[in-house]
Amino acid sequence: QLQLVESGGGLVQPGGSLRLSCAASRFTLDYYTIGWFRQAPGKDLERVSCISSSGGTTDYADSVKGRFTISRDNAENTVYLQMNNLKPEDTAVYYCAASPTVHGYICSAWKYPYWGQGTQVTVSS
Repeated sequence: QLQLVESGGGLVQPGGSLRLSCAASRFTLDYYTIGWFRQAPGKDLERVSCISSSGGTTDYADSVKGRFTISRDNAENTVYLQMNNLKPEDTAVYYCAASPTVHGYICSAWKYPYWGQGTQVTVSS
């Protein structure tokens, strides 16, 4: 089964940057759409960004547009989420998830059967 591992979270001051990584083991990510989702305490799971298997299509939540950038390096079997100008409201556990391309490109959590364990991002002064 596809296993995903997130890394790169941590504590950062407002206005700072972090880069999250989502690495896969045992299977190639070439045939998966990858999404980043986040969940803040007491809130529902929220879509952050998604990228198609080729990297040619991306989506962003309005709240992160212009600040976050999703990318993938299929040779490294890794997907990245570069987060700039972080705000306190970005504080959450961030999860990467994978959806087989046979399902088509969609950026909704219910279409993603494979999930990582999450990485905490805390934005605070």
